[in-house]
Amino acid sequence: MGPGLSPSLIIGKDFAKELALRYNKPLVAVNHLAGHLEEGKFFTPSKDPVYVFVSGANTQIIAHEGNKFRIFGEALSVGLGNALDKFGREVGLGFPAGPKIEALAKNGKYIELPYNVKGMDVEFSGIVTHCINLFKKGIPVEDLCYSLQETGFAMLIEVTERALAHTGKNEALLIGGVSANQRFVEMLNSMCSERGAKAFACPLKYSMDNGVQIAIAGLLQFKYDYNVFKDKEINEVDIDPNWRIDEVETPWIKK
Repeated sequence: MGPGLSPSLIIGKDFAKELALRYNKPLVAVNHLAGHLEEGKFFTPSKDPVYVFVSGANTQIIAHEGNKFRIFGEALSVGLGNALDKFGREVGLGFPAGPKIEALAKNGKYIELPYNVKGMDVEFSGIVTHCINLFKKGIPVEDLCYSLQETGFAMLIEVTERALAHTGKNEALLIGGVSANQRFVEMLNSMCSERGAKAFACPLKYSMDNGVQIAIAGLLQFKYDYNVFKDKEINEVDIDPNWRIDEVETPWIKK
């Protein structure tokens, strides 16, 4: 079970084991990132997309290849959501900062910031540090909010477009809490429209961590007997706080 914070995973694992043993039911060990991806498809018309997964801790561009998910690009240090929150804390916007940054950005002007795309990966920590330093020098927070959004989003759109070109897929699916940002959605829609591709976004209320995503992924795994533990096998279930999405096999996805 994973990925995530160890204390939370341990509590969930122990409770799930107890329920499975008490009621003589199988236990399905789910990767919660796979839950995000499958939930996105469940609630949209998307069938075989390039996933744009942007939340607090996670920023990854993912697609399905062969019998696994493949990560085409990701944030090398901090995820975009956490980067925005760090900037927000430093300039007095509080937490969560994302909605306030989006609102302030509507009245801002563009300032050139470091554009850190390294191959197919992105780096946000340097941009945030640069913005904080500019704020201390008196640059208006509205300009910094606008520029931070435009630069960070443009980096992800570039990597997404490359992934679409490489895979030949014609759908992009936005998932994660940052999907609430309408400017990001607008930029993704624009890029996909220019390519003749379709853009989808998971409904916001299902974009955060939730039980529905685990149920959807768990049901798919159960149908294909993947990571399903029964009887004494249940005691073997353990956590993996660093379980990457590209380590998950996907027998339920047809090639």
